[in-house]
Amino acid sequence: MPRAALEVADIVRQHGAAYRAAHPLPLTQQRVMRAIETCRTATLGGHIEQCGHCQYTRNAYNSCRNRHCPKCQGLARAQWLESRQAELLPLEYFHVVFTLPEQIAELTFYNQDVLYGILFRAASETLLTIGADPKHLGAQLGFFAILHTWGQNLLFHPHLHIVVPGGGLSADHERFVPCRQRRFFLPVKVLSSLFRRLFLEALEDAFYQKSLVFPGAVEQLQDAGLFHNYLYAMEKRDWVVYAKPPFGGPQQVLKYLGRYTHRVAISNQRLLAFRDGQVSFQWKDYREPDKQQQSKTLTISAEEFIHRFLLHTLPPGFQRIRYFGFLANRFRQEKLALCRQLLHGTRSDLLPPAAACRELREALSQPFLPRCPKCKIGHMLRILVLPAYRWPAVPPPDSS
Repeated sequence: MPRAALEVADIVRQHGAAYRAAHPLPLTQQRVMRAIETCRTATLGGHIEQCGHCQYTRNAYNSCRNRHCPKCQGLARAQWLESRQAELLPLEYFHVVFTLPEQIAELTFYNQDVLYGILFRAASETLLTIGADPKHLGAQLGFFAILHTWGQNLLFHPHLHIVVPGGGLSADHERFVPCRQRRFFLPVKVLSSLFRRLFLEALEDAFYQKSLVFPGAVEQLQDAGLFHNYLYAMEKRDWVVYAKPPFGGPQQVLKYLGRYTHRVAISNQRLLAFRDGQVSFQWKDYREPDKQQQSKTLTISAEEFIHRFLLHTLPPGFQRIRYFGFLANRFRQEKLALCRQLLHGTRSDLLPPAAACRELREALSQPFLPRCPKCKIGHMLRILVLPAYRWPAVPPPDSS
């Protein structure tokens, strides 16, 4: 993929220092900015490579590999997809989205570790409970959930994208129970109601366990009476659980996952212009009906752009992709083998070609002898290693 004409790194390099001076930042956000600023620059080191045919020479600098960097997710995504393709089943797959109301999202921003965990648990328990109910499916589901924290306009909008095979294991593990409906997976009104109850119960427990903090705009909620009123108001709201139509079998799932996993708040391809301290980028308003959803242009200051981008910095070590049911890490391989056996298919029949994932990974990881971009004949050979720049422990002496 060719390098984007405009990158998030360009904006951070020009305005990052001023933003840091004006806004005290936690260490995690400082590290994200530093990684993006130095990614694929001489600061991180690299190597010089030369074509063995035409002697064309170029610098190749190292990547920062930070999970928030728009330039560093391609290889990680390809490697993850190559692992996942061996776990796909010959079924239609469903896409379910669990979204938090705006008022809950505001509290979530100040309590990310706690409330992201509650979001995963409430959503997964909702699907497992409704799926196991004989009135709906009567089977143990398997699925994985991906946390996204942004909307198209880069504002804070936490939600889970969940990918679910259309069926599950019976309670006695003697049958694979297929989904009864092709157009939808489980009734969204039932999912929404249970999700709301489970989330609010866990939120109330976290409050009385003093696991929450209430700075800034949510300060008043530290009062027990006001917090109770807050929960009561949230009980009266409709919570959005959206189930998209099935997107087909294993081949289509891989294409879908390539768009949704290892994403950051905004890709470089969505950036349109950066001039006079203003950033313009493409976005869609998904609150509009599908037929009216068209790409729009949003222009904001570079300071506001950096602020919105940093809203989506995840807590250190936080796992944003998690697995549940028969796809849970502990018993995944043996339960997948059981599913394939019950579905009466061989492994080679059920899986999409491994070549697609392997070729993508090899292309992104750059083969040992990449083709020369100039002559298209020779291969690029590494001729010199460029060490990374080491920040001095103390300032250099004054030579004036």
